Amino acid sequence: MSQPVSAPVPSHQQIALIGAGPSGLAGARNLQKLGIPFQGFEAYADVGGLWNIGNPRSTVYQSAHLISSKRTTEFAEFPMADSVADYPSHTELSRYFSDFADHFDLRRHFRFGTRVIRVEPVTESASTLWRVSVDAGDGRIESAEYKGVIIANGTLSEPSMPRFEGRFDGELLHTSAYKHARLFEGKRVLVVGAGNSGCDIAVDAVHYAKSVDISVRRGYYFVPKYIFGKPADTLGGKRPLPAWIKQRLDAKVLKWFTGDPVRFGFPKPDYRMYESHPVVNSLVLHHIGHGDIGVRADIARFDGHTVQFKDGSARDYDLILCATGYKLHYPFIDRTWLNWQGMAPKLYLNIFAPGFDNLAVLGMIEASGIGWQGRYEQAELVARYFKAQSEGRPQAAAMKQAKAGPTPDLSGGYSYLKLERMAYYVNKDAYRRAVREAAATLA
Repeated sequence: MSQPVSAPVPSHQQIALIGAGPSGLAGARNLQKLGIPFQGFEAYADVGGLWNIGNPRSTVYQSAHLISSKRTTEFAEFPMADSVADYPSHTELSRYFSDFADHFDLRRHFRFGTRVIRVEPVTESASTLWRVSVDAGDGRIESAEYKGVIIANGTLSEPSMPRFEGRFDGELLHTSAYKHARLFEGKRVLVVGAGNSGCDIAVDAVHYAKSVDISVRRGYYFVPKYIFGKPADTLGGKRPLPAWIKQRLDAKVLKWFTGDPVRFGFPKPDYRMYESHPVVNSLVLHHIGHGDIGVRADIARFDGHTVQFKDGSARDYDLILCATGYKLHYPFIDRTWLNWQGMAPKLYLNIFAPGFDNLAVLGMIEASGIGWQGRYEQAELVARYFKAQSEGRPQAAAMKQAKAGPTPDLSGGYSYLKLERMAYYVNKDAYRRAVREAAATLA
């Protein structure tokens, strides 16, 4: 006797989940675990987000690897294979997310090739349904009302392009347009910004370009990928040190391994270690020390092919590549609903919109070493909260009251730089502790 086919769950009883990158997959897995009906939407044809280089919105390049090691980055319930490199390439990571989706049968929950174009509350109530409109392809716009929305479309896809005085007559690009070092062949190249991508790409350019310089505004702390033969982020004790001790201790260890970058022409950092994201790169100082990469001051203005620097020097270039980061980009939802203040949304634990019971963001965190498990724990908290609400449990009411108040201190005692890219920066230990504690109250 055949089993009856269960009726599909109507949309107003489902959660709409936007994105199938690492955070979206973490969201899908945790909703699935608790039996919460949901509909996923992904603009691309497959999972993986930016780590799937075939995705037109991907900003990774052919040489891209993790800057954190696999064991501090992987999902705890789905470890990477021992055969995967300590610092995996984008190819290995794309395969990892594909395998994760297959292992937990997550793909069937997503509509691929479906771009979300509008998310809006149906009423002014905190418990409102949400109207989600999507481009289903060929210009077909579809709308449906959902019980709640989880936004997990990532933070590294919308380029932040600076404005410069004057006009540059060569190529002026953002690193989001960079895929392969052949772009640099025979050219005089200037990379603007010495963050992790800027340093990686400058090292790429050394092997193809006629010359390579890197323009910097501030000093940096450079962390080698290996210390004592092991990935740098796997060293240290299990218990986090107080900020002031860790800053002093790690800065001293760095001096032993990398020396003082000031002698290579970098400005002295005007902040303490970990108050901005460190640069994890073992090769950039090597190439600067060998004269393959020159360090230049901040840009004053362009004049044709000539770049005038603020220290009074000047040099000619054919290509300028801006490694100037990315903006938070949630174009489908009004900033008001996300409680956007200044440079970023102000959300409880960087997750929950204070004005609504059923609107959450996954992945809006930056932290040194937080890994995908940190995002998984975010998703676990969201799923438990939505489940507790649906069951009318008192823990949900307590959580609702907590998220209407101030967010706990997530800095871990560090004074982070007041920059746009640091507007949602947290200390991984303080943050994961706060998220886990909140999730435990809802278990």
